[in-house]
Amino acid sequence: MYKLDVDNLGKRFGERKVFSKISFELKTGDSIAVVGSNGSGKSTLLKVLLSLLVPSRGTVTYSNGEEKLDDNHYRITTSFVSPYLNLYDHLTAEENLKFFTTVAGNTITGKEINNLLAKVGLEGRGVDYVLGYSSGMKQRLKYAVALLKKPEFLFLDEPTSNLDEAGKKIVFDLVEEYRKDTIIIIATNEKEEYELAEKLCRLT
Repeated sequence: MYKLDVDNLGKRFGERKVFSKISFELKTGDSIAVVGSNGSGKSTLLKVLLSLLVPSRGTVTYSNGEEKLDDNHYRITTSFVSPYLNLYDHLTAEENLKFFTTVAGNTITGKEINNLLAKVGLEGRGVDYVLGYSSGMKQRLKYAVALLKKPEFLFLDEPTSNLDEAGKKIVFDLVEEYRKDTIIIIATNEKEEYELAEKLCRLT
């Protein structure tokens, strides 16, 4: 069983406090929503949890059973979807999926690519360049990239950003599909999104 332990976490940028005294513990099958007003630090907290930013205080510990995971190990088991993550516009959707698979040291078949694209509602659009995708289509493709591996930790920042109702349903269905076997962390202010989670972390 995988675990994520956050203990007394805080972050400052110079003299400005972003958040402080954040503590929670999650295990496989748990989900938590990070909520708060604009500028309260939701995205910053996710970046700290993902080691994209260094905390000003406190600790973040990933483990499998009693074994603490090092940075390389937990990154292999982690997927992240966010509006500010970039895809490669000069590549097709299929080429993006092949690229990110290769970077992870894995391989993928054409059938697996087609199945992933169908899963996020992009069937038949794999040969199109991402440059011509709408913002909603790009968001769907980011989910396909995230699901290239079976994540033990799934981080979702504004998970339905830029999506229409059909796209939102795809995201909600994916969360339900992965909930039992994954630790899910959602940063959002949308009621329909944070109600997907069992626990709540409110930033003020």
